[in-house]
Amino acid sequence: MRLVSCRASFAGAMLAALGSLYVGPASAQGRAAQVEVDAVIEAPLSQTLPVIGRFVARQSGPVAALVSGPVEQILVDVGDRVVKDDILVLLATDVTLGNRDLREAELNEKKAALGSAEAQLRLAKQELSRLENLKKSAAFSQASYEDKRAEVARFQSSVAEAHASVARAQANLNLATLDLKRSEIRAPYNGVVIARQAVAGAYVNTGAPVVSLVNDEDMEIEADVPSGRLAGLAPGRAVRATLDNGQNVMAVVRTIIPTENALTRTRPVRFTTQFAGETPLQYATDQSVTVRLPVGEARDIVSVHKDAVIARGAGYIVYVVENGKAQIRQVTLGEPVGIRLEVISGLAPGDLTVTRGNERLRPGQDVIFKGMPGGNG
Repeated sequence: MRLVSCRASFAGAMLAALGSLYVGPASAQGRAAQVEVDAVIEAPLSQTLPVIGRFVARQSGPVAALVSGPVEQILVDVGDRVVKDDILVLLATDVTLGNRDLREAELNEKKAALGSAEAQLRLAKQELSRLENLKKSAAFSQASYEDKRAEVARFQSSVAEAHASVARAQANLNLATLDLKRSEIRAPYNGVVIARQAVAGAYVNTGAPVVSLVNDEDMEIEADVPSGRLAGLAPGRAVRATLDNGQNVMAVVRTIIPTENALTRTRPVRFTTQFAGETPLQYATDQSVTVRLPVGEARDIVSVHKDAVIARGAGYIVYVVENGKAQIRQVTLGEPVGIRLEVISGLAPGDLTVTRGNERLRPGQDVIFKGMPGGNG
């Protein structure tokens, strides 16, 4: 009997303790729950397909010697940044300078010959003019007159020939001057020196590479895009590209190159880059970049924050704040969009959904949240 009474006393104590912890429905609904909310929004949905691309320089390659000659001095080293018209390599100019002086002397000689021919022509024309004045005189000789006319024609031809010789000598002088100018090999565009193919003392022929440049200020993105995904990539279409460090840049389709890889069924697409910052970063050729290609046309969807959705049986529910109270909504969901979910039915744009504190809510319970009248914050 004593054991039974002890057990009864223990059970009574436990019931009393549980009774002190139990809160009835009326008491629970009397307290407002602190929650966080997020609005249902309507926004365009544009699905994307990631494609690995690479940066390519629009200007790169070897700078060639335009004249033959021995290399006298190389003024740049690998890694040096140059601007257009900077001198990269100097060729020896003693031969070209001598050739220029020779062509200049030939020009002066041809000009002197032209002056002599013009003087002879003037003299012959004067004598012909005197003979013409004697036509009505008994001293006039028709034979002498005809001979002088032939002589004037011959001197006119000599003057024309001398003019041609002067023009040819002037052209030779211009070419010699150009060769002398081309002894200074200059940068054709801004860039960075990535290789040197010549050394001082070496003899280079016309067209031989001496220095290689790459213009890292004029880069494009090239990506091999599956043929079936080209429909939405018309020239001028803007897409997002992501670098390995997570930075995003805007890329605009410039052209679709009409060559296809038969093995991968892809075509190269070129994108120009647009920078959001004031100073664009310096990229490297073949640097990897992920291009987000649009899949189909963009469409407007209604979406809810994923933290607001609670699985309930075979479906999903969401707590919506209406007049300061939490009310249950049954929802039908579509595709995920980042941290949000597409809503097919059950919610409308502007509805306030509970994203934190919704696990312990009951329908009709009062709620408070940051930003509401009377709420915290």
